[in-house]
Amino acid sequence: MTLPIDAVLPELTAALAAQGRAVLMAPPGAGKTTRVPLALLPVVAGRILMLEPRRLAARAAAERMAETLGEPVGRTVGYRIRGEAVAGQRIEVVTEGILTRMIQSDPSLEGIGCVIFDEFHERNLNADLGLALTWEARQALRPDLAVLVMSATLDAEPVAALLDAAPVIRSDGRAFPVETRWLDRPLPAGVRLVPEAARLVRQAEAETRATGGTLLCFLPGEGEIRRVAAMLGDVDAEVAPLFGAMDFKAQRAVMRPASGRRRIVLATSIAETSLTIPDVTVVVDAGRARRSRFDPGSGMSRLVTERVSRAEAEQRRGRAGRVAPGICYRMWARAEEGALPAFAPPEIAVADLAGLALELANWGSDGSDLAFLTPAPEAGMAEARTLLRDLGALDAGDRITAHGRALVALPLHPRLAHMLVLAGKDAADLAALMGERDPLTGAPVDLSLRLAAIRDARAYEARHPWPLNAGGVQRIRDEARRLRRLAPEGQGMAAGAMAALAYPDRIGQRRKGDQPRYVLSGGKGAILPEGDALGASRFIVATDLDGDAREARVRMAAAVDEDDLRALFPDLIRSVELVEWSRRDNRILARRQERLGALVLADHALDSPDPAAIARAAVEGLRASGLNWTPGAARLRARVALIPELGPVDDEMLLADPEWLLPWLGKVRTAADLRGLDLTEPLKARIGWDGQQRLDRAAPAHFVTPLGRKVPIDYDHETPSIELKLQELFGVAQHPVVGGRALRISMLSPGGKPVAVTTDLPGFWAGSYADVRKDMRGRYPRHPWPENPLEADPTTRAKPRGT
Repeated sequence: MTLPIDAVLPELTAALAAQGRAVLMAPPGAGKTTRVPLALLPVVAGRILMLEPRRLAARAAAERMAETLGEPVGRTVGYRIRGEAVAGQRIEVVTEGILTRMIQSDPSLEGIGCVIFDEFHERNLNADLGLALTWEARQALRPDLAVLVMSATLDAEPVAALLDAAPVIRSDGRAFPVETRWLDRPLPAGVRLVPEAARLVRQAEAETRATGGTLLCFLPGEGEIRRVAAMLGDVDAEVAPLFGAMDFKAQRAVMRPASGRRRIVLATSIAETSLTIPDVTVVVDAGRARRSRFDPGSGMSRLVTERVSRAEAEQRRGRAGRVAPGICYRMWARAEEGALPAFAPPEIAVADLAGLALELANWGSDGSDLAFLTPAPEAGMAEARTLLRDLGALDAGDRITAHGRALVALPLHPRLAHMLVLAGKDAADLAALMGERDPLTGAPVDLSLRLAAIRDARAYEARHPWPLNAGGVQRIRDEARRLRRLAPEGQGMAAGAMAALAYPDRIGQRRKGDQPRYVLSGGKGAILPEGDALGASRFIVATDLDGDAREARVRMAAAVDEDDLRALFPDLIRSVELVEWSRRDNRILARRQERLGALVLADHALDSPDPAAIARAAVEGLRASGLNWTPGAARLRARVALIPELGPVDDEMLLADPEWLLPWLGKVRTAADLRGLDLTEPLKARIGWDGQQRLDRAAPAHFVTPLGRKVPIDYDHETPSIELKLQELFGVAQHPVVGGRALRISMLSPGGKPVAVTTDLPGFWAGSYADVRKDMRGRYPRHPWPENPLEADPTTRAKPRGT
């Protein structure tokens, strides 16, 4: 049978033979996956390695190529996927993570003549990494290695530029017209996807029954497929599920032509481009896709359900026009189409990057020198490397350690690989569980319930009311069995201890109070559901949280003993002397604590705290209450404020750099001590001896009267001022000046009451003094009130009696 891709195969083989690299653009159904590797056999020396994003597609492609050659799988064509391998002599179809392992083990890819990246438009993280490593291996070690990128919808030019201007070959494909039918109006908020999808499938089946053909419905995942299938039990058609975790025999049965009754295939996005389901003429698109996203709650990538992109919707629509004119039913209104994103974001931009960072470290790169179509976000890489350092996989210079090399060899997230390496086979069940979705529905958060269900489902169901997902439990068991073969011998560790190895940043210590609130070792807060039995535990490990930034809700956790924490993390537990200001107690508290991150394992009073630490804590008390300025210190501050070169004197600036104050705070303990602190000497020390000399010249602290008495100068106002009795200024003919400015003089009566204020003393003597004299003589007859004050002697005394 002739396929559209056949027309461009001569051009493609010629380009690869001449330049060793190419980009092939071909729409779904063109035949590129099964035709291209076979066409390259005569022109490629060595084995051909083709990467597929999914296990089902890898096996199906290998089987189809072997069938074309009239051979069984395992002769010319083979495949290798997680947990299963059938060797092929010339062509091997592998899932993307397999290539990373191969090239890390053998950077020269000895014996391989061509690497094909199929369905590259899906932009999986492993595909991006595989291409980057393969391209560097080609440039550095294997210039003869051919590289071919194949895609259905990807913009080809950036990929071609990445591969040093690789030639782009395009196949137009073959498609029949497809009629698109939308909902009359958007679905109301709160409408559930599964019942609406089942309704639309029923409608599509009824409206197209006369024309026949297979109906293909796209749903986001296995759970939705099973529930929709249950709702279609009374439809007169064969309802066939298709998803990645199915038994392969059942998958192959769906990909064979239907016999007799009409078939309704309920599939995940696996059927968009990777597989060809025969006789499809009707597509129902529920408009959702399940993607890998970094989940802050679990600290790893998780599958989330999102709206499809326009590119994905078009690929799904095209499935209805492969063999005949078709119809596509879309579960959204036409007006909503413009709000769909053009493309799904590449996984490298949104996923957990811990695995990528570890692979790059193992390769000896930080990624900046590799050919990534989309560079990894710097913030995500920094967070990933922090985790890897905490796990001991990277050293302080972000170079991979021996432990890191042990982790990178395991097909697990670094958290789970770390747990498996240290805890051994006993951790296999837990590693498999934490890598999958929760198999229980509505159950308490305790991990031990899940482990019980995995180890003995029948006994679990006899004792507990919370339903379990049998398919999910079986997948976890299968994965645990595989991991057990890869792990060292176990050490008999409790589940909480093993979980703590994977999540050293998620160990929680219960706070005081009735509600089950916890502080996590990483510093964040967490809360258990009200009434959950695990809330009685002093320490837990939260393996799954809802991601709330303020106080996350725990979705899955295990209790852990303090003795286990001390045994597991002796190098991380540190003894600290904690000297701090307590706003609640309004005093300095000095404690010696044993800490694991933000957790306090032990807390004792500190008898002889370091005076320097006391001083720093006292500064925090001053920041809380403000500096206490005695009158003398306030006058000094006002003087210093007049000379900007001596530095700022407002409270905020003085406390921003408090080193000047620390020598006077070593004995402070309480708020009363702070209130009794005189800041005069500290402030003098702050400006230094030279500053004090300059200050005394420009803004002296006192005015010296003719009698030699020192009167403090008040600098708190715009004009410096003094207060003294009028008689003490007799004989002063010139107005006193400081710093080039006239003093403001408040002259007092013998009784200490203000009688005049002036900044022009000669003018006062010549003018207003006469009125003051006239008024004061009668009140204070025993004090001198000369007619000419400039000729009188200054005094502070009254006249002797009888004079």
